[in-house]
Amino acid sequence: MIERFKAAFSTNYEQFRIRLASPQSEGSTALLGLLVGLAAGLAIVGFRLGIDLVQLELVDLETVGTFEELPALERLLVPLIGGCCLAALFWWLQPSARPVGIMHVLQRLQYHEGVLPLKNLVAQFFGAIIALGTGQSMGREGPGVHIGAGLASVTVQQFRLPSNTMRALVASGAAAAIAASFNTPLAGVAFAMEVILMEYTIVSFTPVILAAVSATLVTRAFFGDDSIFQPPIVGVEGFAEISLIGGMGIVIGCLAALFTFGVRKLRYYIRDFHIALVIIAAAAVVGAIAVFIPEVLGMSYDTLNIALTAGLSISMALVVLFAKMVTTAISVAARIPGGLIGPSIVLGGLAGFSYAHIADLIFGMSSQTPLFVMLGMGAMMSAVLQAPLAGLLALLELTSNPQLILPAMLVVVSANLTAKILFKQESVFLMMLRDDGLDYRHDPQDSALRRVGVAALMNRSFVALQPSLTKLEAGAALEQTPQWIIVQGENNMLMPASDLVRYMEDEAAEEIDLLEIPSQRRALETVDFGASLFEARDRLLASGAEAVLVRRTIAPLSYRNFGVVLKQDIESGYVFSKPGEV
Repeated sequence: MIERFKAAFSTNYEQFRIRLASPQSEGSTALLGLLVGLAAGLAIVGFRLGIDLVQLELVDLETVGTFEELPALERLLVPLIGGCCLAALFWWLQPSARPVGIMHVLQRLQYHEGVLPLKNLVAQFFGAIIALGTGQSMGREGPGVHIGAGLASVTVQQFRLPSNTMRALVASGAAAAIAASFNTPLAGVAFAMEVILMEYTIVSFTPVILAAVSATLVTRAFFGDDSIFQPPIVGVEGFAEISLIGGMGIVIGCLAALFTFGVRKLRYYIRDFHIALVIIAAAAVVGAIAVFIPEVLGMSYDTLNIALTAGLSISMALVVLFAKMVTTAISVAARIPGGLIGPSIVLGGLAGFSYAHIADLIFGMSSQTPLFVMLGMGAMMSAVLQAPLAGLLALLELTSNPQLILPAMLVVVSANLTAKILFKQESVFLMMLRDDGLDYRHDPQDSALRRVGVAALMNRSFVALQPSLTKLEAGAALEQTPQWIIVQGENNMLMPASDLVRYMEDEAAEEIDLLEIPSQRRALETVDFGASLFEARDRLLASGAEAVLVRRTIAPLSYRNFGVVLKQDIESGYVFSKPGEV
C-alpha cells in the first residue's frame, strides 16, 4: 500500500515538474509564487523582530530606531561594537559565504542560474540583524531582498523543480521582501521586474504579484497596516511649483550620481583590505560622525518623519543629508550586510526638504515643504536604482496620496534622465557588478531560453542500447517503434532508429555494431531533468555535441533517462517561449 502510494506520488510529481518546464505553466508557477510570498513574509517578520530585539533589549532604546536618545559615547560605541561582531562573523565565514545583498542575487542570477547558497542566506539574515540592530547607516530592504530571493532559490533546489522556474520565483521572493519591508506590494512588483529581472513577462508577472500580495498580508497581520511615514495630504497648487519640481528632479539626479560615484570610488580604494578590517573601520567612522550627528544612525526614518512635518531647520537638514550620504556610502562600500534602498529614500526626502527651503530663499516662493520631501523620496530611489516605475509606485504607496501622481511622474523622470544622460549612470548595483569584473545583461534570446525547461521539449520516443547486440535484440528494441536510439558507452551517441531499420532490411548479419552501420550519428551530452534550454545550449556549445540526453540521478552512478533534445529543438525554444511575453 505504502509502496503504491510512493509510486503514484513519484509519477504525479514528475508530471508536475514536466508541466513546470513549459512556459505555459502560469497556474503552477503562480501557486509557487504565492507560497514563496508567504514564506518570505514570515522570514521578513522574523528579520524585523530580530532587529527590534537587538535595539530594544541589547542597545536599550526606548523606541525602535531612536538612536538619537543615546549619550554621545554610546553613539560611538554601539556601532563600533556591532562592527566588531560583524568583523568576527565575516572573518570566520569562508570567502564564498561572504557575498550578500542584492548584488549577490543579481550575480547568481546571471552566472549561476539563480542558485543562491544557503550559507550566504544565513550570513545575510544574522549579519543584517547585527548591522541594523547596532545602528549601521543602512536599510533593511536590501537584506530583505536577499532573504526572500534566497528562500525561493533554496525551495527550487530542495524540491528539484525545473530551473526555468528559478528566475520567476527568485523575483517573487525579491518582490515579497520589498512589499513586506515597505508595506508597498505594487512597488515590490515593479522592483522585481525592473531591477531583478529587467523584463516584463506574463509567466513572471503573475507569481510576482501573488508573492507581493501574500507577503504584505503576512506583515500586516503582525505589524498592522500603518505606513512607515506619516505624510500630510498635499498637492500641487500652481504651475510655479511644477517648474520647481522639474528643477528638483535635475538636482536629485545629480545627487544620485554623486552618491553612486562615492560608493564606487570607496569600494575601489578599500578593495585590497580584508573585509573584517574594513567593516571595523567603517563602523568606527559611522560612530564618530554619530557623536555629533546622531541622525545618521540606523535607517533614519524618524528623521524623515520630522522633515515631513517641517520640524527641521534648513541647516540641520543639509548637515544630516551630507552626513547620511557619507556614512551610507562608507557602509555600502565596506560590504556591511545592509541595504541602500531605504537610505536613498531618506536622502531624497532630506534633499527635497532642503530644495524647498532654498527655493523659498532665492525665488521668494512659498513652497509646500512636505510636498517636496515626498517627491524627493521617490526621485532619489528611482535615480539610484534606475527604476522609475518602482520609485513612482513606492512614493504613491508610501504616501497614499493620488494627488502626487502628476508631479511624481515629472520629478522621477527628470531625476532618472539627469543621472543617466548627464552622468551615464545605470543602476548602482549593475555598476558595482561591473566594477568587480562581472556583468548583468538582459539578452532577449537568453531570457527566452531560461523560461523553458528541457522537459517541455524532450522527445521521449527512444531506446537505449549497447553498441554491440544481436539481430534478435535489435528486432525486440525496434518493436517499441522508437524514433531515436541512444548508443550507450563512454561517450553516448544518438542515432535515428530508422537507420537501424534500413540496415536490418538490407543486411542479414546476426551481430550488429551500432557504431559501424551507416547512420547519421550525433554526439550526445547529458543535462539534468530540471535544466533549462539555456543550460542545455551552454552545454552543447562547450562540448560541441548536437543533442542532449535528459536524465536524473536516482542513486550514486545510477541514472534514469527521460528523453532527448536536439540542437534545433533548443533553437526553436526561443520562438516557443515568445507567447508569454508582454
